[in-house]
Amino acid sequence: MARENMANPSQTLLTLVNHLLTQHPELAQHVERLAQHIQGKGYGTATIAQENEVVHALLGKEPTLVVDIGGNAGEYTAEVRRRNPNAEIHVFEPSATNITKLGQRFGGDPKVRLLPYAVSDQNGAATLYSNESGSGLGSLSQRRLEHRGIDFRVTESVHTIRFEDYWRRDLNGAEIDIVKIDIEGHELSALKGFGEAVSCAKVIQFEFGGCNIDTRTYFQDFWYFFKEQGFDLYRITPFGAEAIRSYKEEDEYFSTTNYIAVNRKVNEVLRLPAEP
Repeated sequence: MARENMANPSQTLLTLVNHLLTQHPELAQHVERLAQHIQGKGYGTATIAQENEVVHALLGKEPTLVVDIGGNAGEYTAEVRRRNPNAEIHVFEPSATNITKLGQRFGGDPKVRLLPYAVSDQNGAATLYSNESGSGLGSLSQRRLEHRGIDFRVTESVHTIRFEDYWRRDLNGAEIDIVKIDIEGHELSALKGFGEAVSCAKVIQFEFGGCNIDTRTYFQDFWYFFKEQGFDLYRITPFGAEAIRSYKEEDEYFSTTNYIAVNRKVNEVLRLPAEP
C-alpha cells in the first residue's frame, strides 16, 4: 500500500483530503469557497485596480480609446485615467443622479465624454430599476432581491442606445482598445447592439453574476457569442488572467465574476495561447 501511495501522490493527497473532510465536515464549505476564489469565481468588484492591471496586460499597450459602459460614480474611469492620462474615455451612464456625480468628477476633463444613455440592443426608452437613486445595483430589469432584504421599487425613465450607431456616428468606426461593460445583467444585450463594432474592439471586460439570474442569461451565451466573434475568454483571478479554454457547466457561477474577452488579432500580436 505504501508503495502504491508513493507511486500515485495525487491519489494520496485526495485520500488525505477526504479523510480530513470526513472528520471535519464544516471544512468542506471553506475548501469549496477557497477553490472558487482561486479560480476568480465570485472574486467580486472590489478589484478595480487589478482589473485594469490584467486588462492592460492582455491589451499589451497603452490604450488611446476606452469605452466605459455602466460608469456609475466613475471609479473605473478614474482608474483608467490615472493609468493613462492621454486616453480618450467615453462613459455611458443612464442614471441622472450618477451623471451629475460624473459631471462633478470629470466635467473639467476634456478627455472624458459623458453620455446619459443605457446601452442596449435597440434605441428607445426603458425603465431603470434600483433600490435607491444612483445605486450601483441599478438595472433595466426589476430584480427580485427580497431574499437579500433589498427592495427594487425605485424607477427612472431612461433612453437606450445601440452602441454600433454611436460608434459609426461619433467614433467614425475607430478601433477601440478597451470596452468595459457592467450593467447589471444586460451585458449580453449591449453586446448584441455592438454590431460590427465588436470586431473593432480589442479587449472587452464584462461582469457576470447574480444579475444574470434575473435576465436569464448564462455564461454559455457569452461563450458562444465571443467564440463566434473571434475572441478568447479569460477570467480575472487573484493571480491574474486565467484562460477559459472551453465551456463547462460549472462556469455558470452566479456570484460577481469578471471576464475579459480578447480579440484574437491582439492575441496573435502578443503571441498569447489561443483557444485550442
